[in-house]
Amino acid sequence: MERLHHDDPAWAGPYVALARLAPEPDQAVPEHRFIGRSADGDRTFLVRRPLPGSDPARWAMEAEHARRLSIAGFLPVEEVGVTGGLPWCTTPYVPALSLPAALRAHGGPLPEPAVQALATALAGTLATAHAHGVTHAGLSPAAVLLTADGPRLSCFGAVRAAAPDGERRSGLPGLDSGSLAPEQASGGRPRPLGDVYALGAVLARASTGHTVPESGELPTSLRAVISACLSRDPARRPQAHEVLAHLRTGASAATYTLPTAHPPTALDATAPVPLPAAVVAAVARQSAQVLAAELSSSPALD
Repeated sequence: MERLHHDDPAWAGPYVALARLAPEPDQAVPEHRFIGRSADGDRTFLVRRPLPGSDPARWAMEAEHARRLSIAGFLPVEEVGVTGGLPWCTTPYVPALSLPAALRAHGGPLPEPAVQALATALAGTLATAHAHGVTHAGLSPAAVLLTADGPRLSCFGAVRAAAPDGERRSGLPGLDSGSLAPEQASGGRPRPLGDVYALGAVLARASTGHTVPESGELPTSLRAVISACLSRDPARRPQAHEVLAHLRTGASAATYTLPTAHPPTALDATAPVPLPAAVVAAVARQSAQVLAAELSSSPALD
């Protein structure tokens, strides 16, 4: 967290901006994130806005789409509005760290059991979304918010908002090149198998510290499934429900094999991830800072 910048809007509709949630230096985030509070001080929110230079209308359309969804594991959007010509959306505040911030707090890649649990939760979320005909189209390390109750996926529709189908998206601000499926980078329509590619990139980042690792860097228990997800050919990638089925079996074979798939459940998407102590402490510090923030002045932040 950091103090508001001099050009940050002080309000988003009826909500007062208290502080920024600053991204990590190497973290591509397709939106600005703020801590906001209702004017009466009773409710605290995560307030999100599009990046300068992006298409605010496309961003707002994806935010409104997210508001209408109810998918376990997706960060819920409660309200969408426009202030001063700029759209914003709100989510009830829950203490959380983005995956890159968690890696920094921990001092390196997450322990293998934590990555395994994260993999199951994210695969469950995507499998549920895809079963409902929804493509997230925004999964990246920065989009994964780690909470005490499990991971939540933000940045819904970031790829669609960045540019329309048919236009190249590689190199656009806010998009993580390592998480962007090749077919989406070249302008293809975001589809579920693009989410699976991004899932592989997220798990690679969690387990090695970067999104394009050598195969030997990956943990043995996840090497085959991450490598399958990261296939450049969408036809060679597993579906999200197949990834979930593979993870449920506890398989750690050197090659990915397709087990019998079963429907995802809400428990798959919302199961807590065993976070390292340093990450838990960082989440607690953020919570304390937010609670201490006052409407009348900017909070003292680390």
